[in-house]
Amino acid sequence: MPFGCLTFGEKKDYNSPSEVTDKYDLGQVVKSEEFCEIFRAKDKNTQKMYTCKKFLKKDGRKVRKAAKNEILILKMVKHHNILQLVDVFETRKEYFLFLELATGREVFDWILDQGYYSERDTSNVIRQVLEAVAYLHSLRIVHRNLKLENLVYYNRLKHSKIVISDFHLARLENGLIKEPCGTPEYLAPEVVGRQRYGRPVDCWAIGVVMYILLSGNPPFYDEADDDDYDSHDKNLFRKILSGDYEFDSPYWDDISDSAKSLVASLMEVDQDQRLTAQEAINHEWISGNAASDKNIKDGVCAQIEKNFAKAKWKKAVRVTTLMKRLRAPDQSDSGASSPAPEASAGPVTPNITPLPVAATPEPSHTSLEVQGARAEDTTNVARCNGEMLSPPQLNMETREEQNG
Repeated sequence: MPFGCLTFGEKKDYNSPSEVTDKYDLGQVVKSEEFCEIFRAKDKNTQKMYTCKKFLKKDGRKVRKAAKNEILILKMVKHHNILQLVDVFETRKEYFLFLELATGREVFDWILDQGYYSERDTSNVIRQVLEAVAYLHSLRIVHRNLKLENLVYYNRLKHSKIVISDFHLARLENGLIKEPCGTPEYLAPEVVGRQRYGRPVDCWAIGVVMYILLSGNPPFYDEADDDDYDSHDKNLFRKILSGDYEFDSPYWDDISDSAKSLVASLMEVDQDQRLTAQEAINHEWISGNAASDKNIKDGVCAQIEKNFAKAKWKKAVRVTTLMKRLRAPDQSDSGASSPAPEASAGPVTPNITPLPVAATPEPSHTSLEVQGARAEDTTNVARCNGEMLSPPQLNMETREEQNG
C-alpha cells in the first residue's frame, strides 16, 4: 500500500485532513500516550482494521521529532516480527501514522492464561525477539526501549507470532550514542554510567526480559520505601552498574544451566563482551534442544502477580535525578567503569511512556504532573505528564529535545 505524501525538505507538500478521512474511518481514542493519541482505524475500501497514531505539531519540537523519527525508522524496516508501517499522512497540523493492528495479548497475559508453561515457551518468545533485533542491528538501528510491554502477540491464534512495537526512541547508530534514554529497569550499565553506547543495549534489555519470563522476578530491584524513589533509583542503578543480580533459590532451581548461561551472556556488564543478537540466536538454548520442557508456570505466575502488583511498581511518575548524582566515587565499589563526564552527556529529563503491564490487575490511570524539586535538582527535572502504570516507565531524553 503506498504511503501518503511526506517529504522532509524545506518545501512541504502537505496532505489535507480530508485525504485521511476519505480513506479511513477513525474510531475513538483508545489510548493517550506521551507523544500521541492512538485510534483504531478502518480502511473504507478494504474494511481492514489498523492502528492510527496521531501526533499534534503544536505540542512542540519533541513531539514533531518523535513523529519524524518513528516514520523514518519504520519506513526502513520490513520484518515479520515488527509491526509494519502501512500509511503516512502529514497535514499542516498533524502527522498520521497507520500501522498493522496487533490483536493478541501481551506476553504476561499469555503466560497467565496457559495451563502449561516451560523454558521452551520462553525460548520461542526470545528467539523471535532476537531475530527481529538482529535484523534491526543489521541495519544499524538501535531500538533503545525493548521491554515486555512492547512485545505483543500479533493475534489470538494458538501459534501467533510475537511482534515488537513502539519505535519513537529508536535511532540509527551513526557513531556511538550518548544521550540517556530508556526504561530504568531495562537500562544497560553503559547507559546508567553515561558512557557512549550502541546496539548492545538492546541485547542487555532482552536479557532482562528473559530473566523475568523465566522467574517472574525483575533482576534488579530495590526494596526501598514506597515514597523513597530517590533511594530506590540510586540503589537500582548501582546494582545495574555492577551487574548485581542472582539466580536465587527457589525461583531458579528448576531452570536449566543453559538458560542461565544465555541470561548471563546477554547481561554482561562489559558491552564489548556482551553476546550479540545473532550470537544469541546461535546459542543452544535458542537453536538447540537445551531448553527444558518442565512446567514452571505456577512459580513464574506467582512471582509475576506478586512483583508486578506492588504499589511501588505502579507509581510510574518519579522525578529521577540519579544520573546527575551517580558520580565516579559512588561507582568505584561496584567495579563498573567510570562514566563519561557529566557535562558531555547533558542533563537528563524523565518522561513517561504509558504502556501498562497487562498482568497487573486493573491498575489506576491518573494523569500526574511533577514539579517543585530542590534547587540543586532543577536542571534535571522536567514536567512529567503520564499515566499510572506498572512497572514504572521513565523514558529519559536530553534537554535539547524538549525545546519547541
